[in-house]
Amino acid sequence: MTLLAADIVERFYTFLWPMLRIGALLMAAPLFSLDSVTVRLRVVLSLVLTFFIYPLIVWPVIDPISAAGILEIINQLFIGALMGLMLQITVAALVLAGQSIAGSMGLTMASMIDPNVGNVPVISQVLLILSTLVFLGFGGHVIILSILLDSFRVLPIGQSLMGQIPYAKVIAWSSMMFMGGVLVSLPVMVSLLFINIGLGVVTRAAPSLNIFSVGFPATIAAGYIVLIISLESIVARMQWLWMQAFSHVRDLVGLVS
Repeated sequence: MTLLAADIVERFYTFLWPMLRIGALLMAAPLFSLDSVTVRLRVVLSLVLTFFIYPLIVWPVIDPISAAGILEIINQLFIGALMGLMLQITVAALVLAGQSIAGSMGLTMASMIDPNVGNVPVISQVLLILSTLVFLGFGGHVIILSILLDSFRVLPIGQSLMGQIPYAKVIAWSSMMFMGGVLVSLPVMVSLLFINIGLGVVTRAAPSLNIFSVGFPATIAAGYIVLIISLESIVARMQWLWMQAFSHVRDLVGLVS
């Protein structure tokens, strides 16, 4: 009985470490961090993924109530949350792109309360739905799980990610939040810029024309038309952003301080 109890405790000590990293990733990663995916479902999913990953790797035995164990708990939570945070940069870029497009179309006030990202324009909500479909379409959830499995081999339990180089990588990648937003919204914003210039010329030529009664409906209608025409390039840019995010996460977990 004593041997059985000791074996159970040892298995618990080894089972805890992969579950911490997996759970932190699921709490922060896109799609898995949605409010529709409840905390109970994330815990069950973490247990299932840990159960499948556990036999593939030899895990060290570290006492979680010791000083080294507490430090390792923080380290595993940090690694998982940081991986998910880097993927969330893509979501932030799409929200910024939607805000830029909505501002150009005059739909800034037409916003929705999104429980995941807050109060965002309807265009941002449309782009987020499209990005989720793109993410699932090319198997982004499977790529996340494969990166997670590879991270246990490249960055095993006991090695820390805390250091100057990983922080520099995260800060450098965070600039994609702005550049990606510009790349996604650029076709619509440039088209609306020329339309506004044309409306300005028309107003200058016919001063009696009410720009508010003509300009706003024309801008909104033209914005929707250009947005529909540009969907193919926008979706391709979304897929490019997701692949860049996965590439940077792989690069991050390969850097051991």
